[in-house]
Amino acid sequence: MEMLKETYTIALPIVLTALMGYIVWLLKNQKSDRDANSRGTMLLLRVQLIEYHDKYMALKEIPSYAYQNFMEMYEAYHALGGNGMVTKMKNEIEELHLKQKERI
Repeated sequence: MEMLKETYTIALPIVLTALMGYIVWLLKNQKSDRDANSRGTMLLLRVQLIEYHDKYMALKEIPSYAYQNFMEMYEAYHALGGNGMVTKMKNEIEELHLKQKERI
């Protein structure tokens, strides 16, 4: 019985340390994956925001649905850490005339 206690006393800290190391390793890998996904999402949003900006600035007006989409994409982009030139584009989009639906 005494030998079992000694083995348990020695083995338990070793097993727990290994388990904790494995958990830390898993968490670091998950964070790396999340960071890569967030970065990719942010880049895709930036591309779409630039396309919207270029299209509607050339037209000098923007439909309300496109304006809403742009603003929602900008908020997501900004929440992911994006800023800079896209904020300037957002300000320019806000100054455009909102195109109303034509009534038949």
